[in-house]
Amino acid sequence: MDSLLTKKHYISWPVIAFLDFVTIIGFDDILYPLQNQGLSVVFTWIFMVFAFVIPYEMSVSQLGATFAGQEEGGLSSWVRRSTNDTLGYWTAWMYWAASLPYIVDVANSVIISIGWMVTGDNSLGKQMSNFTFGLLTFIIILIFILLQNFFKRSMEVMATIGGGAMFLMTVLFVIMTAYTLLHGGRIATQPFSFSSFIPHFSLQYFSTTGLLMFAVCGAELVAPYLIRMRNPKKDFPKAMWLVALMTAFLTVFGTISLAIFFNANDLPHDLKMNGSYYAFQLLGRRLGLGNLLLYIFSVVQAIYMMAQLAVLLDAASWVIAGDTAGRFMPRWMSKRNKNGRPLHSYVLTSGLCLFLLLMSGTLPDINSIFNWLLNLNGIVFPFKNCWVFLAFIAIRLQTDKFNSSFVFIKNKTGAIAVGSWCFLFSFVCAAMSFIPQDVKFGTAVYDQQLVMNLFSVFVLFGAGFIMPLLARLERSRLHIIEKKTLN
Repeated sequence: MDSLLTKKHYISWPVIAFLDFVTIIGFDDILYPLQNQGLSVVFTWIFMVFAFVIPYEMSVSQLGATFAGQEEGGLSSWVRRSTNDTLGYWTAWMYWAASLPYIVDVANSVIISIGWMVTGDNSLGKQMSNFTFGLLTFIIILIFILLQNFFKRSMEVMATIGGGAMFLMTVLFVIMTAYTLLHGGRIATQPFSFSSFIPHFSLQYFSTTGLLMFAVCGAELVAPYLIRMRNPKKDFPKAMWLVALMTAFLTVFGTISLAIFFNANDLPHDLKMNGSYYAFQLLGRRLGLGNLLLYIFSVVQAIYMMAQLAVLLDAASWVIAGDTAGRFMPRWMSKRNKNGRPLHSYVLTSGLCLFLLLMSGTLPDINSIFNWLLNLNGIVFPFKNCWVFLAFIAIRLQTDKFNSSFVFIKNKTGAIAVGSWCFLFSFVCAAMSFIPQDVKFGTAVYDQQLVMNLFSVFVLFGAGFIMPLLARLERSRLHIIEKKTLN
């Protein structure tokens, strides 16, 4: 009887894989690299899979197996245990701050998917003002914060359904694309030859690589949930391999399939916002199904984005409130509600999301807002990745202290070299991504977006200096109260 009362709910490794998959990559994530780099992005994707995705996923696997989900803070706990409290705090803050543009971006995507479900076309941007779009985005974020607190397993259910359905829709898209070609369909991108896949290296090419990194990172977001796995040391690496394989399939074959339907040399200006819907609309019409596939994808996309939003809000809040040294974080930040949720982390998340929405509201239209928030992720997420590889390098330098059932690269020197390469690659991609995209150099919009990029990153990361000051003031106040009590 006692064992039944204390029975713990465990999350299986396939569910962990889908929780991770919804935060890493979706159909949208292969569209904007195609717009930025054209058909040559296939070469970049193949390079990224072997030079970054697999080392990244396996580094996270070793970190997860090393710490075995014993800490609530996830990545911040890994860095804190392998280095020191100061770096652990800054990991928590930067990781949380880096998630905010993504949270706003995903909330935007929820509205867009609902718009396609209702209207069946791209008229949302013409019918809705920037203010209304921003207001609805903020309302969506608040609704999901409330859902997290009232429905304990809503995130797992949505992630499993949304992640599985999105992967199946992508597989379906690839198969149906092959079917249309075998039955007389023509390739929209011409020339479709080997030379078209070779990239032309330029400032614009390198400044957009950060978005590819953003598209495939996020594996460590599930770290706070390792504590809820039955055997994380054994099962977490399985989940990471499954995610890596799904990511490789989606990026390479998905991009080639898109190039068959879209002319990669002349893409719609709103491809980043509406491209995935255009793709399934075109596929359905070629197969004689009208808009049926479009509506099915719109529903899948809505569920997928909602699951993504749920995971992001929950995981980011745990990172900042789960395991941070007391001298860096005031006590009220770690306060939990009756369901054990970090209440004030959600409030802080809402506040800075509102700041980003107000910033983006100064742009000309909804498409510009969507693109800028998306591009901002290409800056902050690669910076966040640096902490993953710092933790990986740290545990490999201290093999006598940190043992793991899973080891990525047995040779210590080789492992440190790979970790150092990924750290440097992430940092360079982040720095290059400050250069505005989708706008021409020398224009007023270019200057505005450059200032917005610099200012947003300064506020998001720089605000991290405030919490230690508040913690110090809290300790001083408590010390004064204690002295008065003793007197």
